[in-house]
Amino acid sequence: MSKSSTQGFLRQGSILALTSIIVRLIGLIYRIPLANIIGDEGNGIYSAAFEIYSILLIISSYGMPMAVSKMVSGKLVSHRFRDIRNILKCSLIFCACTGGAAALFVFFGSDMLEHVFFSKYRGIAIPLKILAPTIFIVAIMGVLRGFFQGFGTMMPTSVSQIIEQIVNAIVSIFAAYFLIIRHSADIFMPAYGAAGGTLGTCIGAISGLIFLIFIMAVFKIVIDAKVKRDHHSHFMADKEIFRLILWTVIPIVLSQTVYNISGIIDITIFNNVLGSKGLSAKTISTWQGIYSTKYRLLVSVPIAISTAFASSMIPSLVKSFTENDLKTCHDKVDLTVKFNMLVAIPSAFGLAALSYPIIRLLFPASDYVMGGRMLILGSSCVIFYALSTVTSSVLQSIDRMNVPVINALISLGVHIVLVLLLLYLTPLGVYALVIGNVTYPLLVCILNAISVKKYLGLTQEMKKTFLIPVVVSVFMTVICLAVYALFKLLTHTLIIPVLLSVLVSVIVFFAGVLKLKVLDKNELYQLPFGRTIYSKAVRFGLMR
Repeated sequence: MSKSSTQGFLRQGSILALTSIIVRLIGLIYRIPLANIIGDEGNGIYSAAFEIYSILLIISSYGMPMAVSKMVSGKLVSHRFRDIRNILKCSLIFCACTGGAAALFVFFGSDMLEHVFFSKYRGIAIPLKILAPTIFIVAIMGVLRGFFQGFGTMMPTSVSQIIEQIVNAIVSIFAAYFLIIRHSADIFMPAYGAAGGTLGTCIGAISGLIFLIFIMAVFKIVIDAKVKRDHHSHFMADKEIFRLILWTVIPIVLSQTVYNISGIIDITIFNNVLGSKGLSAKTISTWQGIYSTKYRLLVSVPIAISTAFASSMIPSLVKSFTENDLKTCHDKVDLTVKFNMLVAIPSAFGLAALSYPIIRLLFPASDYVMGGRMLILGSSCVIFYALSTVTSSVLQSIDRMNVPVINALISLGVHIVLVLLLLYLTPLGVYALVIGNVTYPLLVCILNAISVKKYLGLTQEMKKTFLIPVVVSVFMTVICLAVYALFKLLTHTLIIPVLLSVLVSVIVFFAGVLKLKVLDKNELYQLPFGRTIYSKAVRFGLMR
């Protein structure tokens, strides 16, 4: 693989990964006061509303960024700019229709959705009504993000995500606080608090869309100039483009739907099974709130980074596959998986090691024991979701669009049976969801790995990608726990021991992988601040 080819997708992947870290950190920071304002019951309602919102968003348009990126990058290889402009136009029309229909369905069907899926909850329809227009906004925004990603630039997506999340954070906190105070005597007070959080999501999405429209207006000048010089495009009727969109987006949407529908299925099963066992609606909602806010929110931070690298890889991989350059395809996939594991593996070990203090520090008003146990039991899902996301993107990039869907469906079937058995036959309660959240992506990983080897002829390198990071992570965990215990004893606080142990863990892990030559100089340069890291590594004798 050429150095420039490597730098292209890795640099863009690093930009999007760094953005994902910033966005997730902002999300984590604002969700702490939000969670404390609306309480565990409000968080349960908030997460349940978001599960329905996520499914409708996925069905209507969630696959569009990846689909548009794939279509645009495919046409870009042959400089067919007129086709690219038509793809953008038809994609916007497509998402305006599907996103608009889904938004109307959620708004007018919110009471029905609450009754059908969450009969034990009260008030989910309130935040759902506020989330409804967000589906339409995000659908349009997804097309624009996919368009820019197809050109190999992640900067518009990155900036829009940061703007969206900052506005989301500010509005969510103030709106939730205001609505809780306003409806303090109402039996639906937790639902109104959750609605404040969803209002932030809506206003944040509007802000991100405004920024992307501005960038598109500027970029349109460049596209129009290239269209005038385009002598490569063949006339594509709108009907042909819509057919291409459907054939591209349907497998992606199905795959994403199967991936994410496991969440709403889990909540529905959990709600009904534990309700049949006599648990109160408040207890069920509280447990669900802890699971969604304390466990899934924390594990989602490193998982988002894997999604960023997977998204950035698609245009580059499509180009190499179109040119029948399998060697470059193998190198890109191998390197993307390695970078993902260098984030996912230590993150999983770190979350498990510091589970209780992290929950106590971030959510002091909540049940940190239950949240901590969930992190210990389920932090390994970070590794499996990272792997399954990348391998699904690989299969979609090489035109094996249906394979991830089939693999996800098989895994979902096993997952449903397992969660049902655990809830009915064991006293695990909410921990059954945590176990299912680990086994589901694990099975997807295994099936996807078999498919990638079959269709791309790739067997992932093991030593530097998995074995060494795991060994170093074990050593890192021992040091992390020792540092935490020492400074907890010295300071009798939480924040200083947690921050110091995290900082030391990061240094120990990356010092270990550099010393053991997991990354070479060129690979390191593609990381944010990679050149600075390399110079420091040479100074301390970790690299040559």
